[in-house]
Order: sequence, then C-alpha cells, then structure tokens
Amino acid sequence: MLRLIMNDILGTPAILVGLFALIGLLLQKKAIAEVVSGTLKTIMGFIILGAGATVLVGALNLFGQMFEEAFHIKGIIPNNEAIVALAQETFGTETAMIMVFGMIVNILLARYTKFKYIFLTGHHTMFMACMLAAVLAASGIKGPLLVAIGSVILGALMVLMPALLQPYTRQITGSDDMAVGHFGSIGYFVSGTIGKYFGDKEKTTEEIKVPKSLGFLRDSSVALALTMALMFIIVAAFTGPTFIEKELSGGTNFIVFSLTQAITFAGGVYIVLAGVRMVIAEIVPAFKGIADKVVPNAKPALDCPVVFPFAPNAVIIGFLSSFVAGVVSMFILPIFGLAIIVPGLVPHFFTGAAAGVFGNATGGRRGAILGSLANGLIISFLPALLLPVLGSLGFNGTTFGDADFGIVGILLGNLLKLF
Repeated sequence: MLRLIMNDILGTPAILVGLFALIGLLLQKKAIAEVVSGTLKTIMGFIILGAGATVLVGALNLFGQMFEEAFHIKGIIPNNEAIVALAQETFGTETAMIMVFGMIVNILLARYTKFKYIFLTGHHTMFMACMLAAVLAASGIKGPLLVAIGSVILGALMVLMPALLQPYTRQITGSDDMAVGHFGSIGYFVSGTIGKYFGDKEKTTEEIKVPKSLGFLRDSSVALALTMALMFIIVAAFTGPTFIEKELSGGTNFIVFSLTQAITFAGGVYIVLAGVRMVIAEIVPAFKGIADKVVPNAKPALDCPVVFPFAPNAVIIGFLSSFVAGVVSMFILPIFGLAIIVPGLVPHFFTGAAAGVFGNATGGRRGAILGSLANGLIISFLPALLLPVLGSLGFNGTTFGDADFGIVGILLGNLLKLF
C-alpha cells in the first residue's frame, strides 16, 4: 500500500496535481460536471506536458550520445532520474517516509506561516527526499532521526524556494496567482538577479527585430527547429555517419536523422507549452478552494515549464547560453581538481530555459544571456562539488543535476561534518 501511494499516486505528477484540483473544486462545492471536467483537464494537461517532455528527452539523449562520440569526452553526467533509481535500492523506505512527512510539513508551514506555497512538482519532491536520505545516511544518521530531519528540511524547502523566486515570478506572469516549484530555484534566482543589475528589461527577447525576409523566425517553434537543426548537423558532422547510422538511426542517413531529431525536439517543446497552458487554465481556479478552506491565500507552486509560454524566445536563448557555459566548464573543472561534468542536455534545457525567462523578465536580452550562462556554470560546478557528499552514491557515474540539490547537499553534508 505504501509503495502504491508513494510511487503511483504521490510520485506521479499528473495524479498528484489532479488530486489537489479535485479537492479544490469539491471544497468550492462546484457542480459534478465542473468537478469532473476540471480534474480531468488538469490531469490531461500534465500528461500532455509529460508527453512533450518525453519527446524532448528522447531527442536530447540522442544528441548527448552524438556529442560524446564526436568529442570523445568521458565524465560524470548529471541525471536526477538515474541517480534516484540507484539510490532507491538502498534508501527506498527512507525516501518514501521523508516525502510523505515533508509534504505534511509543507502544508503546515503554508497554513501557519507567511509562506503560502503548496509545492506540486511531485517528482522533484521525491528527488530531493532521496538526496536528503543519501546525504544524511552518508553522515551516519539513521532511523527515525533521519526521517525527521529530512522531512523538516524538505518541507521548508518546498515553501522557501517558491518564496525566493516569487518577486521575479510575479514579473514574468504579471500576477500573484501561482509560483514556480522546482529545485533549480537558485539558478533562476541568480539569473533574475543578474538581469536586474546588469540587464535592460526594456530590450526584451520577445521584441527581437527580424527582417521581413526572415519573418518565419518570429514563430518560436520554427526558430527553435532551425536552431536545433544547426546544432544537430554540426555535431553529426564531427560524429560521422558510421556511428549514427549503425548505433542510433537504424540505417537512416545521418543528416536526415539529425534534421528529424531537431524537428522532433521543437515538436516536443510545442507539446510542453500546450500542456502548460491547459494546466494553468485549470489548476489556478481549482486551487481557490484549497486557498479559501485549508490554506488561506495559498498559491500552487508548479514545475519550471510553467514560465515558458511567457517568453518563448528566452527559452531558446536560455538553453543555448546554459549549454555553452556547460561546455566551457568541462575544461575549467579539472583545473580545480574536480571531476569532469559532461553537460547533460536535459538539465541544461529545462533549467537553462527557465533561467532565460527569469533573466529576461528582469534584464531583457542581456539578462537572459548572462543569467543563463551563470545557470550553466552553477549546474556544472555544484554537481562536481556534491559528489563527495553523496558517499558511495557519488561513484556511480551520475549525480543530481539541478542547482538546489547541489546547494542543499553540500551545505547539509558539510554542516553535519561539524557535529
């Protein structure tokens, strides 16, 4: 039963958010038709978002294999899903307990403090619970004490991180109805702050002037497809047809395969944006019931793609800038005696894109570029510094990818060493 609740209900973002929508609509005493429609549309929006993310990740993973083969780079590849899968074998029960009690702490803090955020990104809740279990166990803490400490830290992070971002999130969305609940928050905050002090918000990425002959580039989907096509073809040229056609494409010509994957990637982004729009349209009104009855003035804290529709050009710029910083970091990390972190396309896309949107909101084009470059450096150096703190988990060829995991893990691990 515990496994059913943890893995299949609380660990499935669509079901978790759908449950909150259902509770919110029931608390508002909506008609049964509205309850069913609102709940199903919320779940459907998240499933559409997840389907788009699956398409994206598939194309990015192929690009990553081509990149490694082309430049013969070996190192640690940050991947939250991979390291959590490894950790679950050892810390499965602890992760589950920290996640459940952490969500309860989140609701209590939202109810009784000024931080009125309900963190609804279920998979990130599980990832953070898993990392906390690993770091605490590596420091020698066990049993109920491990669960208690982990739950309090997790619950606090679930309200503090959205609160940290909310002044910038408000600038992006133009309202205070929702928040960003994603453990890449430090990277987004740094990006927004850099944009604020070094950018010019009047020169937004969304008003980039395009000549009439290139008017098709005003469509962000077309611009993204062409950008990714250029990246795929350049890397394919270095990789060579033999590896791609034998190992990846099933015999399809390597250039045709690269173009197809680039357009597939752009299609994935389009699907993600469609899912996000549906979720926003349903979850914000449904959440009013919870805000009124259980946690007054509560705001739903949603996954980072929730900001993508507000600045599609910044999404492209942010991803590319973050990835460039990740590539540069590969050559800098060994100078400091740190492990080489191969830029994972998945974290660089999702967190880089979000950082671009935050940087653009406060500093326009310059903010989007500089902020995302900073994010790329952060998610390259922090995973390398986190490796020793994870104990035996740090020797499995992967680590946590997003900024908050690095910050929390490093601070907690070193703090526990003092005691």
